[in-house]
Amino acid sequence: MAFQVTVRPANHVFTVEDGETVLDAALRQGFAFPYGCRDGACGTCRGRVLSGTVDYGPRRPPGLSDENEAAGFALFCQAVPVDDLEIEVREVGAVRDIAIKTLPCRVASRSFLAPDVVELRLQLPATERLQFLAGQYIDILLKGGERRSYSLANAPHDDRHLVLHVKKVPGGRFSDAVFHEMKEKALLRIEGPLGSFILDEQSERPRLFVGGGTGFAPLKGMLDHLAEQGLDHPLHLFWGARDAQGIYAADWLRERIAQHGDRFRFTPVLSEATDPEVAGFPARSGWLHDAVCATYPDLSDFDVYMAGPPPMIQAAKPCFFAAGLPEDRLFYDSFEPAAQPVPGTDAATV
Repeated sequence: MAFQVTVRPANHVFTVEDGETVLDAALRQGFAFPYGCRDGACGTCRGRVLSGTVDYGPRRPPGLSDENEAAGFALFCQAVPVDDLEIEVREVGAVRDIAIKTLPCRVASRSFLAPDVVELRLQLPATERLQFLAGQYIDILLKGGERRSYSLANAPHDDRHLVLHVKKVPGGRFSDAVFHEMKEKALLRIEGPLGSFILDEQSERPRLFVGGGTGFAPLKGMLDHLAEQGLDHPLHLFWGARDAQGIYAADWLRERIAQHGDRFRFTPVLSEATDPEVAGFPARSGWLHDAVCATYPDLSDFDVYMAGPPPMIQAAKPCFFAAGLPEDRLFYDSFEPAAQPVPGTDAATV
């Protein structure tokens, strides 16, 4: 049995097959819904059910709270219709026209950015190019059906290689191979581009970029894209790490400051160190979200782009909303651990 889903306010209509999730059906039919982990954890795919009923099977998604469900919200990556639905969800129109491809690639280079971060540059076949938007990610397809997801750290105009920042995770199947076994010219298979963590390029508001650890990677792609387009509006990058070694792009940061002056600000935030400065930039100590809210106690006129581990995202949300940030101006990529044995999540680093 198929069910009909009507999307408000766009008035789009599509069908969902029996047992299929709303998100899978939407993507299959070319509707660009927001999503991240596709495992019900990150909450990116959240929307409101205006009429009809959905089912999650034996387990409610961990990213859906009692309060959210009572208010009519659903996580469409896990929600299966029980009858026809009318839903409200933000569609990401820019993603719709980009084809998702499965492609072979080779490791063009492998270099250490920090003791626990490797930059991996992937070379596609000479006849192929991967069209993507700044902030999206790709899946590395492993044997046995497993996959690992990594944000693209380069901007769309700079697509000679696909650039990934791979963090070392003890016991991580793919990261262990990257750090200890992988050689140049090694053959990999990828799928992408994926995800809806992209820039609202029509916005004229100042932007804050908030990255924890390798959450810097998709933000770097966005910032490089904005620099290429001409940086018309001020922005401020907050980059959190345990210590100074985690701020691994000092030369890039200095270039951006030199290029854009007062329009580009940078603040490193260290959670386990008290260095007065990092790479020549005054540093703050403590939690990343506290540094943002202390610098900008009123966020009502900003757009915020945030990427990093789930605890960072969950701690930042109430702080930012309490400072006046509207929910629809927070764009985030929660680096959920990779689900086993299938699908990835935006930039899972296992």
